[in-house]
Amino acid sequence: MEFVRLLIAFIVPPVAVYMQFGIGKHFWINLVLTLAGFVPGMLHAVYIMAARPPGLAKLPEQ
Repeated sequence: MEFVRLLIAFIVPPVAVYMQFGIGKHFWINLVLTLAGFVPGMLHAVYIMAARPPGLAKLPEQ
């Protein structure tokens, strides 16, 4: 599953962030970055997915 999520992050970054976090601040940030330029959106998606494992993705943020 990790490989599939990373593959999706390279193809459509907002979808990968949505799959891990749902519609929240990370999704909207990624969407804006992707619309501003594909590479910033892709880098943000890969970074945010690597920084927060899927099991911790649904925890409330502080």
